[in-house]
Amino acid sequence: MKILVSIFISLFFFVSQELPDIREQYFSATKSKEIAQKFYAVMSKCNKDTKTLLAYEGAAIALKSKYTGNLKAKKALFIEGVTQIEEVIKSDPNNAEIRLIRLSIQENTPKLLKYKTNIEEDKKLLLATFDKQSKSLKEYIRNYIKQSKVFSEKEKQMLLK
Repeated sequence: MKILVSIFISLFFFVSQELPDIREQYFSATKSKEIAQKFYAVMSKCNKDTKTLLAYEGAAIALKSKYTGNLKAKKALFIEGVTQIEEVIKSDPNNAEIRLIRLSIQENTPKLLKYKTNIEEDKKLLLATFDKQSKSLKEYIRNYIKQSKVFSEKEKQMLLK
C-alpha cells in the first residue's frame, strides 16, 4: 500500500508543472528530505521554458544540498544551485518571483555559508513592485512575508492589508 501511495504522489508531482503547483511544492520542499527530493526530481525533469522555472530548479538544487550527507557534495550542490539563481537574476533583475526565491534561500541559509548579501536589495524590489504583480503572485509573496523574519512589522502591514 505504501508503494502505491508513493507512486501516486510521484505521478502527481511529475504531472503538475503549473507555476502555482511549483510554488506550493517549493515551500513544502523545505519541510522534509523526502519532499525536497521529489521537488528536485520534478524540477530536473520539468521543461524550464521560463527564467522563473530555471530559478526554481536552482532552488531545488540548493535544497537538495541541505539533505546531502557528504560535506563536499553538500557544498558543491549549494554552489551550483545558488549560481544558477544568480545567473537568472542577472538576466532578469526585476523579476519579483525570482527575487523572492533568492530571498527565501538567503534568509534560511546558515550564516557560515555567507549567502545573505542581497536580502535588503530583494526586500526593496518586492516592496516596490508588489502592486504590479499578478493576483496569484501577490498572494504567494504575502504568504512568504507572513512567516518571514527579515521583514519588519511595518513592511508586513504594508503588504498584508
